[in-house]
Amino acid sequence: MFNVIYTILFFLFLPSLFSGNISGEFNRIKNDVLATTGGQKVLGEEEVRIVEGESDGIAKDFEATQRKEYSPFNLAGSGLVPKRKPSCTDLKMWAGSSVAIDVDSGTILHYDDGRKQTQIASLTKIMTAILAVENIKDFNEEVVMKREGLNVAGTVVGCPTSVFCNGNRMYVGEKVRAIDLFKAMLLNSANDAATSLAIHISGTPEKFVEKMNQRAKDLGLIDTHFCTPSGLEIDGRENECYSSAYDIARIGAASLKYDLIWDTMKITEGQFYSTDGKYMHLLKNTDLLLGNISNCLGGKTGFTPLAGKSLLMGSTDPTGKHKVITVLLNDEKRWDNMKLLLNWVYNSYEWK
Repeated sequence: MFNVIYTILFFLFLPSLFSGNISGEFNRIKNDVLATTGGQKVLGEEEVRIVEGESDGIAKDFEATQRKEYSPFNLAGSGLVPKRKPSCTDLKMWAGSSVAIDVDSGTILHYDDGRKQTQIASLTKIMTAILAVENIKDFNEEVVMKREGLNVAGTVVGCPTSVFCNGNRMYVGEKVRAIDLFKAMLLNSANDAATSLAIHISGTPEKFVEKMNQRAKDLGLIDTHFCTPSGLEIDGRENECYSSAYDIARIGAASLKYDLIWDTMKITEGQFYSTDGKYMHLLKNTDLLLGNISNCLGGKTGFTPLAGKSLLMGSTDPTGKHKVITVLLNDEKRWDNMKLLLNWVYNSYEWK
């Protein structure tokens, strides 16, 4: 008897299930996806297309919080907006998540699980670099190395990995210039350099992290929570250290405001000395694509066992007028896939 009643009720409500509800959900998702950034649409297409069978995933990914209006990047741009060519096909990336955005307009050019909250490892250092530029008045000033800044795991000055050292490590009490720590942080992805800069600026890494999270809020980021200046996760609290491909792309775009960051990331290798000239430290950029992509502005690598291998790149179109930030998170083939993503972006869009 109950089966008969349920069957009748099902067919009575069937039209609403397949018309009104889905139509309303489509409009809600469309409004969520077409959030604005500085008055520009964040999608490179005129409308959102929901692929059959994928509507639930899209609805879950773009929650109502995506309606938030983000602050513009405030960069001098061309005033043109990228438009997707009708002939181009979609690109599927096999990274954990991936995003490409046009810097000037905020338009999303590629998006694959871009708001998935996950660990981002040393891509965190881009935010550390932003705060360093905003808080250090003279990068030639001395920084005294403290034990807390040097007692960190993973990559440090002189040691590309935790089990391999090919140069001199920094020591407690050594004095170096802030600019040299800045270079070591961005080129070598040195965790001791990032932590030491944080201590120099704020007194402790924890107070610096408070600045990082406040800056993330100022940028309107809603999928980000930093826990260390270096991107190393805290043992037992790994779930507190996260961002998303979309958020870190926005951080990368915001960092383009500061030439020092991107001029530094284009340096392939070098060296620096303690201020007394006694100790020399080698620098080598971890970005293997630097010099192999003609329109590359620079990039930042990231890796921890939990986060996987990640990469953020800045690039321009062939005219050099339009900047794009691309992000791959948790991608074992990040070098090849970044080339693939960049080629797809510039073959699929034109700026009008």
